[in-house]
Amino acid sequence: MNTLTIILIVIGSIIALPLILALFTRKNYFIERTITLNAPNEKVFGYLKLQKNQEKFNKWVMVDPEMKRDFKGTDGTVGFTFAWNGNKQAGEGELEIKKMIEGKYFETEVRFVRPMPGIAQVKWTTEPMGSQTKVSWSNASKLKYPVNLMIPMVEKLMGRDMDTSLQNLKNILEE
Repeated sequence: MNTLTIILIVIGSIIALPLILALFTRKNYFIERTITLNAPNEKVFGYLKLQKNQEKFNKWVMVDPEMKRDFKGTDGTVGFTFAWNGNKQAGEGELEIKKMIEGKYFETEVRFVRPMPGIAQVKWTTEPMGSQTKVSWSNASKLKYPVNLMIPMVEKLMGRDMDTSLQNLKNILEE
């Protein structure tokens, strides 16, 4: 074989290998983070369910202070929708409160338009622990082929951002 053929085979293999791996890699991810706050459950849940408060602690919402925001419905109730349209980092999409049990949990559906279309299921749970509150935040979604190959990196980066956001929340609610 000549040198050009060898180079083309190597380049083809480098391109094909990740695409083949992605065929056998999981497509769903689930990330959950938990933190304990020195604040009563009523205060914590009351703050979290108001989606407008996300801009004070959620790293992803804070990424573009100039993003356009649109709110529909009564904040903190099922059916409330928060739509955004921001820079490249913030992207575009909307979040809707789908289910809630007051003082315990609420679930939202996040519908992304850009930079990549997708839907994520997000759940916030609060659990009273005396004068403290345990907060759990989970995010679950599916990535299509071949993007699913990036799930380990997505979980790591999202987990880190969730940790930062929860620490921001702790700083706010423990003041």
